[in-house]
Amino acid sequence: MYSSVLKENLPRVRDAIGLAAQAVGREPTEVTLVAVTKAHPLEAVRAALEAGLTDLGENRVAELEEKASSLAEAGSGKVRWHMIGHVQGRKAGPVAELADVIHSVDSARLAGRISRSASEAGRRVDVLIQVNTSGEVAKYGFSPEEARDVVPELAALPGLRARGLMTMAPLTDDEGVLRNTFCGLRTLAETVRKTCPALGTDLSMGMSHDLRIAVEEGSTMVRIGTALFGART
Repeated sequence: MYSSVLKENLPRVRDAIGLAAQAVGREPTEVTLVAVTKAHPLEAVRAALEAGLTDLGENRVAELEEKASSLAEAGSGKVRWHMIGHVQGRKAGPVAELADVIHSVDSARLAGRISRSASEAGRRVDVLIQVNTSGEVAKYGFSPEEARDVVPELAALPGLRARGLMTMAPLTDDEGVLRNTFCGLRTLAETVRKTCPALGTDLSMGMSHDLRIAVEEGSTMVRIGTALFGART
């Protein structure tokens, strides 16, 4: 089932990325497509790999552990695992050992725990620092004001490589709200890099419903689930 769904949906998503990038003078290759397999079975992961999608996103550490273990036992090809969901402090160890990129570093305490676990495992993990540029109370992440001060400290932690910043936009059709959320992250990153050159240039922003606007506003990583695999059961 997932193979046929991807055969139909993947070209559409890639076309959408390409058109959005070209509209603002960017190359489509500047945008990494992270296929979000969270809440989908292992069949979806295998179908994604067969379709050439190797950057896969998971929302829960337990699900990441299960899928990574199953693929390793089956001898499947290399997967670049992205942890895109909130990580509880007690799960910092497993995620630091399994994930190649952690998009959701939303507190200094969590960053410290991931740093220690990654160092103990002899790893250096790519991380993105989550910033709540929408101002929604329910969302995790540093405020833009907090991020200006804390990002240089987190970027200096051993075992971590600060690839850039991440944000989540509200679930709305209001293009102005979406653009403000994404533009705010891009502007913040440019400001912080002036005093913290260790911060990378990646911007993880954009999902199925706001992909076009995110790419137009500078996203380098889009996290796409529903538009690729269909609704989750």
